[in-house]
Parts: sequence; structure tokens; C-alpha cells
Amino acid sequence: MSEDLIESAILDLVEKRGASKSICPSEAAKAAFGDNWNGHMRHVRAAAVHLARQGKVTILRKGKPADPESFKGVYRLSLPAADGD
Repeated sequence: MSEDLIESAILDLVEKRGASKSICPSEAAKAAFGDNWNGHMRHVRAAAVHLARQGKVTILRKGKPADPESFKGVYRLSLPAADGD
């Protein structure tokens, strides 16, 4: 299993969705693994945290940015807000 595959799926989806929109992590899992996506959600979460630490995505909880080191529960992913937003 390649973390690069998951990270590429996340980045592709958030870029296609555009600024101020978000994706569900399951969308990235489905893009990366097809019908066998459900067993890979922990890998998607790890990839999302890695990308958030690099500033490439924002992890959202209840529509607000969450700390990638300590968030819990349901989350979504988006492009980082542009400076000045």
C-alpha cells in the first residue's frame, strides 16, 4: 500500500473541489482503493495528517480548521485558506 497513492488522491480531490469547499475522507479512499476502500480509512487519516502538517490541506471539524495533532471524530479535508481569507 502506497501512502503516495492516498496523498495524490486527497490532493487531486481537494484541488478539483476548489477553494472554500471540502471533501469527505471516504472520497479519497474510494478514489485510491475502489470498492475495497473501507478498510483503508486509517491510512487515509494518516495521509491527511501528514499533508496537513506540510500545509497542503486543512483538516476541518464542524467546518473549522482543526489541529492535525489532536483532532478526533468526523472530519473533512479542504485546501488551505489563502492568506488574507
